[in-house]
Amino acid sequence: MFRSLTTLVKKWRASRNAGHQLDTLLATADAGAPFAERSEWLIELAHWIRRKGTVQAAGSEANDAGAGPRDAERPKSEHTRLRHLFRVLDRNPEWRANVAAILQATLHESDAISLLCDAGMPVQSGFFGAIFDRFQSSLIPPAPNQRDLSALVTLMFPSENDAEWIESLPLDLLAQLRALLDYEAAENDKHKPVALSGDLLTALHSLICQISSTGLSQTVRSRLDDEDSRMPLEKQSFYRLTRAMLAVETANTAVEEGGEPEQQLLHEVNYLRVLLDECRAAVDRVFAHLYRNGVSVDIVFQVERMRMRILRAEHLLDAWMAGDDLREGARLAAELVDANQASQSVSHLLRSNFALLARKVVETSADVGEHYIARDRSEYLTMLRMAAGGGLVTVVTVCVKFGITGVHLQSMIEGLFAGINYAASFTLMHFLHFTLATKQPAMTAPTIARELDGTGTPSGLNAFVASVIALIRTQSAAIFGNVMLVVPFCLLVQILFRAVLHTDVISHEKAHHTLQSFSLLGPTPFYAALTGVLLWSSSLIAGWADNWFVLHRVGDALAYNRRLRMTLGAAGAARLAKFCRSNIAGVVGNVGLGLMLGLVPAILTAFAFTFEVRHVTLSAGSIGVAAGVLGTDILHTGEFWWAVAGVMSMAILNVAVSFAFAFHMAVRSRSLRPTAVRSLVRAVRSSVLKNPLQLVWPVKSGDERSVSGLKTD
Repeated sequence: MFRSLTTLVKKWRASRNAGHQLDTLLATADAGAPFAERSEWLIELAHWIRRKGTVQAAGSEANDAGAGPRDAERPKSEHTRLRHLFRVLDRNPEWRANVAAILQATLHESDAISLLCDAGMPVQSGFFGAIFDRFQSSLIPPAPNQRDLSALVTLMFPSENDAEWIESLPLDLLAQLRALLDYEAAENDKHKPVALSGDLLTALHSLICQISSTGLSQTVRSRLDDEDSRMPLEKQSFYRLTRAMLAVETANTAVEEGGEPEQQLLHEVNYLRVLLDECRAAVDRVFAHLYRNGVSVDIVFQVERMRMRILRAEHLLDAWMAGDDLREGARLAAELVDANQASQSVSHLLRSNFALLARKVVETSADVGEHYIARDRSEYLTMLRMAAGGGLVTVVTVCVKFGITGVHLQSMIEGLFAGINYAASFTLMHFLHFTLATKQPAMTAPTIARELDGTGTPSGLNAFVASVIALIRTQSAAIFGNVMLVVPFCLLVQILFRAVLHTDVISHEKAHHTLQSFSLLGPTPFYAALTGVLLWSSSLIAGWADNWFVLHRVGDALAYNRRLRMTLGAAGAARLAKFCRSNIAGVVGNVGLGLMLGLVPAILTAFAFTFEVRHVTLSAGSIGVAAGVLGTDILHTGEFWWAVAGVMSMAILNVAVSFAFAFHMAVRSRSLRPTAVRSLVRAVRSSVLKNPLQLVWPVKSGDERSVSGLKTD
């Protein structure tokens, strides 16, 4: 009880202090002060409103008393403080006149167009320029002496919650705020009431011109569908926008002068709304074109900015037509505050502009990854043969790697040669249609994610579960096929070296060091996880390369190249273009992965921390060479079996990390909720528990329905 009484006393003192702070702030209000001082005063007033806690004026009742019956929900502290502010101003007419004059003068002297048009809109014409601007604004806040209303709003409302309490302001508070803006003292009419309708119309005109300009640019026109592109320019919606806006302004002037009825104005406004809807539909078609034919960050930036301007123009038009509707005005103010905060956020810009690129990269990986999922026994045996071939190629890769490290070059040069070795090996596997274990998960996860679109139905969920199990089974086959070939053949190479050349591939010291470096007790799990990140990055590189090839229409350039046609003929040039289109993602992804596996460890070791590549197939081959050098006695040592355990951890972590990153990106591209993801995991777990054998060997096609454990309609 004593503690509760103490808490009440503290709250009462805090409320008294808050009341005195407001009295002091209102007493210092000076309508004749310079613009910067008036701005600072408004910023302090906004900060007082946004502070938490109750307020109580000295010698008066609680601030909520007399405010009418309490709502069912507890009022927001900002609303409570605003209500107290208006009470104090009602009791002090002189303070009310000063506050009204400060508000009116500041609004009249500030540029409101920048807030109405540009709040939340990137001003720069390019994506990277907008990124630089946002970094700069996050480091350097605007100065209060700027006659820019957006700068003042940024300083007054910096919190993410400001838009919420502004939009939910009660009607009585909105009415009192409107009365304060319309206040005009009888003895001093220097500051006229604030009329925002003119600013709204001017801002709308500016936005319409910007939308029309962007829509008529080559960037947009070249990416409209065939029906839009064949339409004469003067009949396109973007061209007719400016004329419609001029017609609205003309009709509004006639209505104000009493020359025409309001029906004509409504007719022109409705026609403008129709054109804005058509422009928004055209923007959606441009995004669809980008998705089909390649994504450019700068183009997405410009089109996304145009869509934002169309939405803002519609909101400004609604607010202008609403006139004195206080609720519509509060919604517009909240939107401007929220958009102004978003315009300072770098992460918001990245999310809004990279979403389409991420989805395009994911879909490219999905198209490639479909070939790496064995769904039946025939495909499973094919994967085993492909993995066996990959293991044979890796034997050469391992021997060349030991040869490079044996020269003892400078670390960066050694990393470059190692990267070239890996890249050549992986590219050879690509053209021979072999496969490397742990490389597929980053490519196959988007394939699984594409099936997420149908998981809302029992049959779609059944297909998703079957695909996940097929993926796990395929990875087991790939690892088994790689390791079962690379280990004995690396051992055979070492035996041949000793029998024919009377030397070893590596020295005894190097063999012991190799086994010790792969030990499960060392940093091997950490290195294996980082290697999984590199495997996932290679899928991004492959997706980017395919997107670049399509975006710049390289295939068409090759097919219609004059010299190629003269040399290869028209059919030969077309076949070359098709070949490049089919292999660009695979080649660039494999070359990128190889160079990363060689250079990234050297770079990180030089500038950050020690890092070595730990790939299950390459490491298994290295163990085979080391075992051949040290002989059968190594089987009785702990370092050998700890190295084997380390290779097993590599198999798990290489696959798990690369798949987790790729699947997370794929899920994010579809905005799937975490609860939905968890339900999918439960479905997969339930299916595995019913028949664990399906993880290592395909079930018969007729049993697939029963294995999933899911009923279909």
